[in-house]
Amino acid sequence: MKCPSLKQRFEWLKPYEDVIIFMITLLVANYAWKWTFSGDENGDIVTWLGYDVTAPFEFMACHIARVVYWLVSLVRDTVYMVGDHTVRFETGSGSTIIWGCTGLKQSFIWMCLILTVKNTQPVYKTRLHKLWFIPVGWFCCYVFNILRIFIITLFVEFHPEWFHFLHDYLFKYLFYAMLFGLWVIFVEKIRPSASAS
Repeated sequence: MKCPSLKQRFEWLKPYEDVIIFMITLLVANYAWKWTFSGDENGDIVTWLGYDVTAPFEFMACHIARVVYWLVSLVRDTVYMVGDHTVRFETGSGSTIIWGCTGLKQSFIWMCLILTVKNTQPVYKTRLHKLWFIPVGWFCCYVFNILRIFIITLFVEFHPEWFHFLHDYLFKYLFYAMLFGLWVIFVEKIRPSASAS
């Protein structure tokens, strides 16, 4: 009796190949980010492999704080800015946007997820779709991140005890669910399929 080859033993995984690649890419990109980037809670200095890369994080943190402040001020007249990064209410509660709140990590992960999508047509066709869909995903990450911080900030005015649940759990996993949804759209609807030729 002939032993099945390694390829034959894992043939049952073939229908799940895209999802397996997604999960591996998500884990590798997430840990690659965690192991190579570091910064303190104040966001004074952010480093990548020991090199100072604070500028883009500082720019994004200030930008997001200003946009969130503007959005909150449309619905609440009790909000004010403290420095460049903090949106605060007269109740004393509020949100401080640090380097980890910029959405740049999720944008990096998104790029990795799309770059590792398996090609099902000649490489140039899939690359053309990736070329325009990566920026679409970056824009979605940007908008979702703004809305996430806006909603958290609104809730913490009267419920500051909700901050950790909203920030560390609910919106963190909703962010990754949004990335997964975009990835599904790319894989199922946008990526050229072998049958489309």
